[in-house]
Amino acid sequence: MHSYFHLFSPWHLVYAIVIILISVFVKYVWAHQSSYVYPLATFLKQKNAQASSFYQWFFFVMRLCSLSLMALLLARPQFVDLKSKITVDGVDIVLTLDVSESMKCFDDVHDRRSRWEVAKTEALRFIDKRESDAVGLVIFGRYAIARCPLTHDKRVLKTIVEGLEIGMPSYDMAHGTMLAQSIITSARRLQKSKAKSKVIVLLTDGAPTQGDVPMQDAIDIAKKMNIKIYTIGVGGDAGGYIQDPIFGIHSVGIPLNKQLLQDIAVQTGGKFFEAKRPQDLKTIYDKIDQLEKVSYETEVFNKHQDYFVPFLLLTIILLMCELYMATFSWFIF
Repeated sequence: MHSYFHLFSPWHLVYAIVIILISVFVKYVWAHQSSYVYPLATFLKQKNAQASSFYQWFFFVMRLCSLSLMALLLARPQFVDLKSKITVDGVDIVLTLDVSESMKCFDDVHDRRSRWEVAKTEALRFIDKRESDAVGLVIFGRYAIARCPLTHDKRVLKTIVEGLEIGMPSYDMAHGTMLAQSIITSARRLQKSKAKSKVIVLLTDGAPTQGDVPMQDAIDIAKKMNIKIYTIGVGGDAGGYIQDPIFGIHSVGIPLNKQLLQDIAVQTGGKFFEAKRPQDLKTIYDKIDQLEKVSYETEVFNKHQDYFVPFLLLTIILLMCELYMATFSWFIF
């Protein structure tokens, strides 16, 4: 590993040094100090008394050092590591989320967050945990739409997820669950991936609706591309609840096709998870996160590490010493 010292903004240091030098020149060379005559001065001269300017130079040097260190901090000192090895997770992931109308239901009368609210919260948390992976996003209802390609820019991806609502981009989107289409669309996002592991995390609370392509076709495409599918079935045995303004809470009885989701996962080498309660989803995403760890070392060139703390501490120490000497201890000399 080869590293060297580097200034991120060297011109800031140059400007600061020029200003300091000009100030020193003006004060000690160009400017003329005023002279004052006191009666006591004649007496001191007769006694051969000499005035010492040592303390002035002492404080001047300390202040000059402090200013120079501050100028160095403005230049942002760094150590540049020309060739470093870091460990990354070689996994490309597509989050495939159901945005159909049934995701407005909730499954726990004590936690009335909708399935979609919980799903979005846990998806955002999962994205944060996959720091080194490329993550994409596909949403589906009546249609399957790729909302974000594979990206390492988690800030952009999270902004997109936070802005999602049921039925986006149109109300018509909410009426249907094109499960097989969503798998095919997600697989296309991974088509050019060169990652060691390619994964689809498919979350839904229903079964495919009429008009969807044959599920086996979608599974075969995923298998051919070596894509693992982790399926998450959301919903309790009661089928979900809604809050009616007139009749209150009542069950809507929307079924979850567990067997189909299990088949999708098993055939592609993934795993099926069932989230009956809101808190289950957090546990499921954590398990998937642990299952999909394909760590390997890769080289990163020109890795910059800011190195300002030692210089900042030295500057603070000099300033504190100057203040201490000027306030309490100069009489020692």
